[in-house]
Amino acid sequence: MSDADEGRAPVTGVGTEGRGNGVAGVGGVAGPAPGEHGVASVETHPEADRPNGDGSARNALLVVHTGREATRRVASEAARRLAEAGFALRILPDEYSTDEGLFDDLPPAQRPRTVSPDSDAALGMEIVLVLGGDGTLLRAAELARHARVPMLGVNLGRVGFLAEADIDDLDEVLDAVVARTYRVEERMTVDVVAHQNGTELGRTWALNEVIVEKMNWARLLDVVLEVDARPVSEFACDGVLVATPTGSTAYAFSAGGPVVWPEVQAMLLVPSNAHALFARPLVVSPESSVALEVSNRGDAGVLVCDGRRTIELPPGSRVEVVRGRAPVLLARLRVQPFTDRLVRKFGLPVQGWRGRRP
Repeated sequence: MSDADEGRAPVTGVGTEGRGNGVAGVGGVAGPAPGEHGVASVETHPEADRPNGDGSARNALLVVHTGREATRRVASEAARRLAEAGFALRILPDEYSTDEGLFDDLPPAQRPRTVSPDSDAALGMEIVLVLGGDGTLLRAAELARHARVPMLGVNLGRVGFLAEADIDDLDEVLDAVVARTYRVEERMTVDVVAHQNGTELGRTWALNEVIVEKMNWARLLDVVLEVDARPVSEFACDGVLVATPTGSTAYAFSAGGPVVWPEVQAMLLVPSNAHALFARPLVVSPESSVALEVSNRGDAGVLVCDGRRTIELPPGSRVEVVRGRAPVLLARLRVQPFTDRLVRKFGLPVQGWRGRRP
């Protein structure tokens, strides 16, 4: 289920450049070609060895899940430490408007200043520090992706697959930000365009998944699935997901899709409650083009990306999905096997394992 702080955004038609994670959300590193967007590689942050020798301020954007006392304390400690290290801190106006007590315990000079809440909010930032759950990280991704700035998440939610650290690791996180000792992973995204009879309905993108789902919950949605300009199948269903490796442990996992290791370059096609004999999850190349057509004989549907950006789909609409042009950058403090993260986050039983420990 999505992190409680992030609800589905109103229908906007066209998404900005940036569904909360279902059961979780971690996954693949991908891009147009190996070496360009990386293939599950971990790279040193480009500014890691370049201190600000001119005395200029370093900039960071804080994205906070407000309204919790624990979050308020963590946010104040992070702001204090970074301000003392010479950071100029910024925050979105909504954070203050939804939590009037946020940063009240800090002197005015250490309180983050608000920045315009548009897609350029993270431009000029060195890092986006996210305090919350996976839903908060997906909200921050809308800003960080557009600015090509890495995000570093501290999990204050439940599972928190996308977050790099838990609240107990806050000191380590802040030390790494100040010293620039974190690494950066590139995460595959998908670009999406919807149109009907030659008229564009909107275009957006997703880090976790694209969902074409029914609007009328009393009826099924008739969908035709296409891969690489060839028809695959038509069926009635609750919806169809196109997920990235990052989203393979999110909504796609809940719908019966496979868990995809980060090193695998792929897109997942996962029907949700399809009324058909052939409705198994499919794994296709990241270079494939995927299309989902809403039958003109049935009801309307809706396109949902990461649970945040939505486009209404009248009967006869067509949604096309390809690998995204721009990845999302995630800061990592340490290199760890994806297997360990999976076992820890899901609490998988491994007591009987007799293999060799590192």
